[in-house]
Amino acid sequence: MRIKTFMELDFMPNLGSFRKNIAESSESHKSKIVLNLDFVLDSSLLLSKALTFLDRTSKYVCAFKINRHLSLPLGLDKLKIIVQEAHDKGVPIIMDCKINDIGSTNTIIANKYFDVGFDAVIANPFVGWDEGLAPVFQSAKKRRKGVILLIYMSHKGASEGYGQQVIGEDGKIKPQYIVFAEKALKWNADGAIVGATYPEKIEEIRTVLKGKIPIYSPGIGIQGGKITEALSAGADYLLIGRSIIQSESPEDTLKQYLAIIQ
Repeated sequence: MRIKTFMELDFMPNLGSFRKNIAESSESHKSKIVLNLDFVLDSSLLLSKALTFLDRTSKYVCAFKINRHLSLPLGLDKLKIIVQEAHDKGVPIIMDCKINDIGSTNTIIANKYFDVGFDAVIANPFVGWDEGLAPVFQSAKKRRKGVILLIYMSHKGASEGYGQQVIGEDGKIKPQYIVFAEKALKWNADGAIVGATYPEKIEEIRTVLKGKIPIYSPGIGIQGGKITEALSAGADYLLIGRSIIQSESPEDTLKQYLAIIQ
């Protein structure tokens, strides 16, 4: 089956789409926080820990995010329990699988997580569109799911890849993250990951995205990112993990963060 080009796909967001769902969740919960459930525990404790956190924190967040900390040791069947619990509480859930392969493999990865019930996946634009992320976007559109692209990560080494100078499609030399931001806009991604540790990058990328693609900013707290700086620069949602899940009182920490946001 031929995969459509981005020019042939209708990129208008669907009713019931991920972008609409998380915006509604943000409004109803009065929160811009996506809680990362990045637990480092014995695998026998992970499921109960995740379910406990869902119960304790769901009213303070607009979404949850899971990465390989849980997906590898738990497997798809147990992930489905977590996803269903999040949905029962009216909260979307994102799979941070960082899709980064050829199209046929990418499709299997995305569809497996969509089948489990995840509302969106995170993907790396390095692999490009043709025979890369095109089938992921097509599958997401069909299922009314979301695709969030990595534009600039939050860790110290991000500049080695995302910050290198490249030649864009217009023939101009520019930073890799600007090219990726242009692709996010062109492909109508459902979100763009830009580290809260680099507020100047958020501001620069926000200009490229023209307010049409929401920005998700990780790195708050332990990595050094600050809520006020990220939001002032243009972040729409804040991805926060260890600063909350490792605190003595996650609920109190969330309330403190919400007070700053508000």
